[in-house]
Amino acid sequence: MTITPDDKDWTWVLEQPCDECGCDTTDIAGAEVANRLRANAGQWTTLLTSGDPAELKSRPTPETWSALEYGCHVRGVFVKFGERLQLMLREDDPTFENWDQDQTALDKHYDQQDPATVGRDLDTAAQNCTAVLDGVPEDQWERTGRRSNGSLFTVASLSRYLLHDPVHHLHDVTGKRYAEQS
Repeated sequence: MTITPDDKDWTWVLEQPCDECGCDTTDIAGAEVANRLRANAGQWTTLLTSGDPAELKSRPTPETWSALEYGCHVRGVFVKFGERLQLMLREDDPTFENWDQDQTALDKHYDQQDPATVGRDLDTAAQNCTAVLDGVPEDQWERTGRRSNGSLFTVASLSRYLLHDPVHHLHDVTGKRYAEQS
């Protein structure tokens, strides 16, 4: 069974805490995000490389991604957002290409991938993405870019928006709220 696409506009997490996962990005400085992302990626890597592959591939319900599928998605988020941040730092006010996350999951067969490989690749993608954030000059955090739907981001707000995604999905998989994730 395929997953019902999530068509919510999650940009509200930049203005208020997420009641579901407990992540509050509203007062995090852009420069602080990279460390939080590295910590989160470490949890994902441990989960995917040391967990039972059969359990990681098992969906809790037919309509809910497995831990493996969420891990594949988070890996893709790190890659995509690293590219978007680099684009924002290179170009003036770029528009991001649309990314159909659900179609990507089907096209790349998230459900059939090896969890340990995904865990290692997720860690590499996170390291690459956070290296971009580590290299943002102080005067570049307010550079802008926008999604294809017109949502405007700065480098700082896109990094905070990025943080919520892997944190929220770790909550989806483990049930732990952000304050409990360590």
